[in-house]
Amino acid sequence: MTNKASWKGEVDLEPGDLVEIFRGGYQHWAVYVGLGNVIHLAPPTEYAEAGAASLKSLWADTALVKKEKLSRVVGADHYRVSNKHDSKYFVRTPDQIISFAEKLEGKLMKYKVTTQNCEHFCNSLRYDVARSDQVTKVVWFGMAAAVALMLL
Repeated sequence: MTNKASWKGEVDLEPGDLVEIFRGGYQHWAVYVGLGNVIHLAPPTEYAEAGAASLKSLWADTALVKKEKLSRVVGADHYRVSNKHDSKYFVRTPDQIISFAEKLEGKLMKYKVTTQNCEHFCNSLRYDVARSDQVTKVVWFGMAAAVALMLL
C-alpha cells in the first residue's frame, strides 16, 4: 500500500496510482497515467484553489473526465499517492487502469457527490469498486451526531 505525501511534486508516481488532493474541506481524486498527467472526474467548479466555489459541486449533476497535468490539477494544494485499498480489493494492472481511464477521457458523465463523485470514479478504475471513504465518513459523523442529539 502506498501513502506518500507531497506538496511540491517530489513523490514518485507510478502509472495507475490514485492521487488524493487535499482541497479545503474535502479531497479531490485523480488517477496518474504517466508523463506527469492524471485523469480525473471534474464537475464544472472543480479546479485547483477553487475555494468556496467548489461547494457548487454539491449540486452538479454532470462532470467531465479530463486528462491534465498533475501540477495543474494540484495547484498549491497538498497531495499524496493513496492506493489504500490495495490489500482489500483486486488491483487492475496499470495498463488496464490507464486504458479504462483514457477511453473515458472527454466524456460527460453523471455526477452525484454521494454516489458518483471523483473518488468513486478513481476507485472504480483501479479496483472495479465504486466507493468513497469521505462520503462514508460524513454519513457516519452525521449518524453519530443524530444519536448524540437523541441522547441529550
